[in-house]
Amino acid sequence: MTTNSIFPVIPARDVARSRDFYSGLLELTVVFDSGWYVQLQAPGNDVVQLGILEQGHHTVPVGFRTTPAGVLVSVEVDDVDRLYAGAVEAGLPVVSPLRDEVFGQRHFMTTDPDGLLVDVITVIPYAAEITESAAVTGGAR
Repeated sequence: MTTNSIFPVIPARDVARSRDFYSGLLELTVVFDSGWYVQLQAPGNDVVQLGILEQGHHTVPVGFRTTPAGVLVSVEVDDVDRLYAGAVEAGLPVVSPLRDEVFGQRHFMTTDPDGLLVDVITVIPYAAEITESAAVTGGAR
């Protein structure tokens, strides 16, 4: 067996609102929209996909037709600074401001219309103390 793709499908109370949030924030293209399900994709990269499903849709088992909780969606991008500026300009909630982390990320966090945490990341070099520690354990990148 070969796995061909893994991508998140996010339940949403308002599919169109979530579609607009994710396509606007992450510059994704709508490749399918039935009203109750939307498939988004990065332009020119069909491996990067996100599905949005109406949380009360009959295909979702009873008991799972709720707002998502306890999940963090991480998205790696080339220019987090530009997307952060766009998120602030659009008035999106910023729950963790843009910052550099010693473990090799520059990122910020926002929430989608249903409160799902979205971490937008650009990979940066590890801090010196992390690089030295990783070199000792064989985990340097």
